[in-house]
Amino acid sequence: MEIDAITVKALRQSKGWTQQHLADACAISLRTVQRVEKEGSASSETLLGLCAVLEVEQRNLLQIPIPERHQMQQVSLRAQSIILVIAVVCGGCIGAAIMYLLIS
Repeated sequence: MEIDAITVKALRQSKGWTQQHLADACAISLRTVQRVEKEGSASSETLLGLCAVLEVEQRNLLQIPIPERHQMQQVSLRAQSIILVIAVVCGGCIGAAIMYLLIS
């Protein structure tokens, strides 16, 4: 998982803790704390431990990547309209079939 390394370090320092103190409190290795603060990568278990010890929610530590413009796929208005029509027709057919089965 991608974690905001700067936030982790700032929270640790605001408590006056060393990296070793944070590692001991989270029951993780010193190397893991160093990796989190340098690279911003951690397992979900490490994230949960950090959140509990630093008393913050996961969303405060997670770093959500913003997709680049070329990565975002744009769906045309025409395609959206076609999908909507198909969904309405399928929903109507399924609803009609259920009503037919219930009445007979």
